[in-house]
Amino acid sequence: MNHAPIAVALAVVAALPVGGHLLAQAPKRLKYEDVSRGISWQSGEVRAAWDVDRKLVRFRDGKRVHLLDPATGEMRVEKRRSRAPAPKRKRATIYQGDVWLEESAVPGGRRFMRARKPAKGSIRLTTDGAKTGRKQEAHLSPNGEHVSFVRNNDLVVLDATTKGEWTVTQGGGEELFHGALDWVYQEELYGRGDFQAHWWSPKSTSVAFLSLDESPVREFTVVNHVPEGFLDRERAVDTEITNYPKAGDPNPFAKMSVAHVADRRIVELDLSRYPKDVLVVRVDWTPDGKTLLVTLQDRVQTWAELCGCDPDTGKVVTWIREESPTWVNRPSSPRWLADGTFLWLSERTGYQHIYHYAPGGTLQTAVTNGEWQVRSIARVDEARRQLWFEGTKDGATGRHYYRVGLDGSGLVCVTPGVGTHAASFDAAGNYLIDRHSAMDRPPQSVVRDARTGKVVHECAATKRDSKGYAFSERERLTIKARDGYELDACLMRPVDWQPGQRYPIFLPTYSGPDAPTVRDSWRHSTYNQFLAHQGFLILQVNVRSASGRGQQHTGMAYQNLGVAELRDLEDAVDHVCQEFGGDPDRVAISGWSYGGFMAAYALTHSKKFALGLAGAGVYDWRLYDTIYTERYMRTPQENKAGYDRTSVIKAAKDLHGHLVILHGTMDDNVHMQNAMQLLWALQKAGKQNFELMMYPRSRHGLNRSVSRHSREFQWRRLARLLEPKAQ
Repeated sequence: MNHAPIAVALAVVAALPVGGHLLAQAPKRLKYEDVSRGISWQSGEVRAAWDVDRKLVRFRDGKRVHLLDPATGEMRVEKRRSRAPAPKRKRATIYQGDVWLEESAVPGGRRFMRARKPAKGSIRLTTDGAKTGRKQEAHLSPNGEHVSFVRNNDLVVLDATTKGEWTVTQGGGEELFHGALDWVYQEELYGRGDFQAHWWSPKSTSVAFLSLDESPVREFTVVNHVPEGFLDRERAVDTEITNYPKAGDPNPFAKMSVAHVADRRIVELDLSRYPKDVLVVRVDWTPDGKTLLVTLQDRVQTWAELCGCDPDTGKVVTWIREESPTWVNRPSSPRWLADGTFLWLSERTGYQHIYHYAPGGTLQTAVTNGEWQVRSIARVDEARRQLWFEGTKDGATGRHYYRVGLDGSGLVCVTPGVGTHAASFDAAGNYLIDRHSAMDRPPQSVVRDARTGKVVHECAATKRDSKGYAFSERERLTIKARDGYELDACLMRPVDWQPGQRYPIFLPTYSGPDAPTVRDSWRHSTYNQFLAHQGFLILQVNVRSASGRGQQHTGMAYQNLGVAELRDLEDAVDHVCQEFGGDPDRVAISGWSYGGFMAAYALTHSKKFALGLAGAGVYDWRLYDTIYTERYMRTPQENKAGYDRTSVIKAAKDLHGHLVILHGTMDDNVHMQNAMQLLWALQKAGKQNFELMMYPRSRHGLNRSVSRHSREFQWRRLARLLEPKAQ
């Protein structure tokens, strides 16, 4: 690849004779072409895992496979492993427009797989293909006797033996969804790619389903300017029209119902005491199937209620209500215990902790507490009245596991030491495999006592391996912001760093709410190593609202997305300039999605950045969807000043430095409209210090065919900062 316009001369250290010997050859420097090689920067890792019965630890040392009994310490070499056939299970699937029942070892729920032909011996339950409408979301009842699916946005229940159908709902179509989610619900509540909106009861007697009235939701059109067969066969564009509610516009109206299979009876839940546009954010069943659990939130998500619902009458009773002065994140499902009680994660104190409840919502005890948070429950041992969880008591940039009694007593960290730990427990809960790493420590697996955290066996440690290249460490930093708030950060120095010299700064960021960039783990980007070889300081910062420390901190961004985040980034840049030789005239900020917003926001609301690489950014929050945006900003009608204050478009006249805008033309998440409106504002303001790169056939993530182009395009802009002054 020819980079002549931006070529950077690299110093070469010659091998000099000393006392009759030659000095070791200087470490190699990465070339741009090396970036795509994906260098691991480590070697020799021994990965440990539990054997099939989760009693013995299995790991490979070279060509040999060892089996360790952690209880006795006995170790033996596995002579020959007998592979038991993978257990098969029945599942419903859709192939070529029809519903099939197959018995397969392929796990269910793989929503991003391409449609595949059902396994041999599968039963074809429908034969009409797409003639009667598109089918989606096929799910087998727990007892295997019925299959539910959605056809033309109507819910259908089919008898797996007789193939007889019950069309549960009527009137489904483009404006009414029964049993399947719309775009905004799957994107912002249930998880990208998860369109399931009907759920079988544990005993298969009924299926709960969500109905979404889309009639008030405005449509948005995405255009493919490069359709299949363009030029030769097709001259027109392809269009996709989707219901997409933008901030302040109407949301879909939700209803919940229960379809009883035996008598084909439908019971609608009584949600009359809630706003018409209430959000149905989670649906579960109690283990006995007698109660449907529905979690509801108001439009701007300042409260959430876990409700117990009678599937026979539709009566709804509030079990738990969560409230916040900022917003309430979507609550997790209850973790049920054998005695009928359940564990509940709540951020009511500003930090997520575990609470023990009786059915109906009677609080028994707070299991954990303090100015740190529980991220997830890893294991519950009801016989011993103990549980294990992953939390931040020992720092938010790492990951640690703890054991505590169900009554809150005896809290102990079972993965001590810095860094990020991933724990996997044996069948009895006596031992755990801890795979851990840190910024300065490659991954290592050890076996620990699950009660005390004591190491009972160490596997061979992974070695740092730079493959002969110069290597820049990731250094932990704690940076004080202007108000004294301590920011977690990390820094990579140029491999030839010298005190007293000035170096350009590259600041890649995301900075979205509760989405930290800095992790204390062995994650070394070959691209960042390349930049360090070229002479960049690479700075990453967890702004306070993306610190991972809890809602008390995340909520500091409320109604002002970008404002506090930018101040924190500015303070981090100042610190690196003062302490590590950063050049205040050569600072680049880069990001995608929320990070793209931050890059463009920085260049229109600060003078500390010479270059901004803004990919797929939201340039005015009025242009993004309701559920995500209003959670943090409320509606534009309620918070006009906040929307104006955080708008890149309205501040286009204040653009400082050089802004590079990148966007996929088919982005159905952050619409290309964001880039177009920003361009218009910049052009009207007479600005010349920006450029645009659009990517046809790309959505929110770039088409793989052009991802390398985008990386090189951005590198060429960055490389200009290697000159004495930013261009």
